[in-house]
Formats: sequence, C-alpha cells, structure tokens
Amino acid sequence: MKTKSKKYIFWIIIMIVLLNSIGMSIVLPLLPFIVGKYLPAPQIVVGMSILLSVFAACTFFAAPIFGALSDRYGRKKILILSLLGSVIGYVLFGIGGALWVLFLGRIIDGLTAGNISILFAYISDTTDPKERTKWFGYIGSAMGIGKLGGPALGGLLGSISLSLPFFVTAALIFLSGLATYFLLPESLAPEKRAKHLTLDSFNVFSHFKDIFSLKEVKLLLVVGMLFFAALGIFQFNFTIFLKDIYKWGPAFIGTMLTLVGICEIISRAVLLPWLLKRFSERNIGIGGLVGFGVGLGFILLSIFVPSILIISLAVIFIITGEGLFDPTYNSKLSHSIVESQQGKLQGVNQSIQSANNVIMPLAAAAIYFYSPATLYATATFIVVVAVIVYAKYIPKRKSV
Repeated sequence: MKTKSKKYIFWIIIMIVLLNSIGMSIVLPLLPFIVGKYLPAPQIVVGMSILLSVFAACTFFAAPIFGALSDRYGRKKILILSLLGSVIGYVLFGIGGALWVLFLGRIIDGLTAGNISILFAYISDTTDPKERTKWFGYIGSAMGIGKLGGPALGGLLGSISLSLPFFVTAALIFLSGLATYFLLPESLAPEKRAKHLTLDSFNVFSHFKDIFSLKEVKLLLVVGMLFFAALGIFQFNFTIFLKDIYKWGPAFIGTMLTLVGICEIISRAVLLPWLLKRFSERNIGIGGLVGFGVGLGFILLSIFVPSILIISLAVIFIITGEGLFDPTYNSKLSHSIVESQQGKLQGVNQSIQSANNVIMPLAAAAIYFYSPATLYATATFIVVVAVIVYAKYIPKRKSV
C-alpha cells in the first residue's frame, strides 16, 4: 500500500473515531434526566451506576470475542457489525418508554462493543513500526476532541428534546459504518488470518489464558492494569473531589475539565510526535508514567495545601502523562504478538479496561469515603509500582 494511500486511510479512521467520540459524549449530560423519567430522584444515581456497569460488564465478555472474530474474518466486517450494534443501542435509548428499554439498549451496545480494539488492530495491521505510536496518539487526540465538543452539543440538543441527542448519536455512528463500508479497505489479508474458530473462541476466559500465557505480553498487560486502575481512580473521583474538598460548583469544575481536554489533545497530537523524533518509545512511556504519578502526588499534596495552582499542575501532569504513556503502551502491545492474534490481544486489553470500569468506581468510592488522602496515596503508589515493573521487566521492543 502506497504511503499516500495509507495516510488517506488513517485519516478516515481518525474521522470515524472522532464521530464515535462526539456521539458517545453527546449523551453524557442527558443521562441523569433520561433515567430520572423512570426512577425517583434518590434512585437516579443508582440507576445510572447500574446502566454503566451493565455496559462495561457486557463489553468485558464481548470485546475479546469480537477481536478474535476479526482475526478470523477480517477487521472490516466485524467493525461494521460492532458499529451497527451501537446504532441499535442508541436508537433504543432514544425511543425509551421504560427502564428495561434503556437497559436493553446498553446491553446490545455492550455485547457488540469492540470497535476501538478493532480499529487499534487495523492500525497495527497497516502501519510501519515507527509510525504506529504516532497514529495511536492521533486516535487518542480525536477522542479528546470529541469529549470536548460532545457534551456541549448534547446539552444544546437536549434542550430541544431529551431523545434527540441519542438519535443524533445513532446517526453519527451510522455515518461511521458507511465510511467503513465504502472507504476503508480490509487490512488483514486472508493468508494472515487465524485459520479456524473453536468453541473456545467464544469463551472470554480462554482468550485471557492464551494472551497471559505469553510472558512479555503478560507483563505489559500487568503494567496496563496498574495504569488503568490509577487512571480510573482519577476519572471516577476527580469531580467529586473538587466539589467536596474545594467546594467548587459546575462552572469551575467545567473549566478544569476543559483543561483536561486541551492537555489531552496537545500531549497526543503535538508533544508525542515531537518526542518520538528524539527519544525511544520505551523512554517516553516511562516518562509518561512518571509524570502521571507526579500529577496524582500533586492532588494528594493539594489536600493538605489547597491551591488552584497545584490542582492545575496536577491535571497537566496527569493528562500529559496519560497522553504519552497510552499510545506507547498500545504500540508496545501491538509489537508483542503476530498479526493473526492482534484482534484477540486488543480485545483482551479492552476487556481489562471494561473490568476496571466496573470495579474502580466502587473501590474508589469506598476508599474515598474513608479518606480522600488515602485514595490518592493509593493511586500514586500503584503508579510507582507500574513504573518499576515497566522499567525493570519490560525489555526494549523486538519485532514479532
């Protein structure tokens, strides 16, 4: 495939990711109001938590299976199937009418989840090793742009009709499916695909067993699990922390979250490509983890020394560190396994993140209730362990 043709395809992928990210983030401001139509006020937060957990649990089981299916039948067909599942899920959410319809929409969307892991496998199939990290970074930037603009658009559309943002989301994801069908070629050649499927191919735990039996992959995934655990603590707790500790209202918190989006875009789209020309991916990844840990340490410090400056520095270090580590980590993962297992690997990776989305909100809430300082001390310690494992036990990249 020619270089110009490759770049054209990659930018189509970025567009698909951007549309998906905008679509998914559009609905976030509306969830409490949609759920509030079917539950009394004291139960809304419980209903939302269960909806999010059901989706994450379904994704945990589905993502590795969809990844394995893409290894066998190609990325394109399975990606389109995954996107159509999301379309159906959001249409059901928009139709509503009963709480069980909302849950059915989330279950269908979760059981067909896997589009991000398949897109990561697509990038792995079609990029040169030196270019892979950069494009993983661009994907993250597209997600960041979508997360910045989506909620504002959702609030605007929601003021017209609570159902409208969900139908717009379905339309955006449907456009992604059309772009995939008409514009994206298949990335995994038939001769490079997995040769057969067995009953174990539909057993999520067999995929975990296969992937974790590979020593280098196992160690990388352990680092990733530690990173996602600490990131989950920050993501699921930070707004509550600002409300409780700093007594900030929605406007101040919204401003801080805007800083999060800006840092995410700059770190992945600007800083990462610049660093890749000067340092190894491994060193950038370690540096990103260290910066991430420093940022969590700043949040811990801010409990005892309240300061907007310290909180701002914390956000800058955390999001920049995440923006440098995440793409290099995904690139390292993709180089650790053969092409015919890329989908399975990326599916397991997405499944781990889904499990984290089920467990971490509950664990973080329990520790935070006991002591906010203990929560962020725990998060900082987790990152220190991740840095040690990555620096000591993960070797320099070698091609498979």
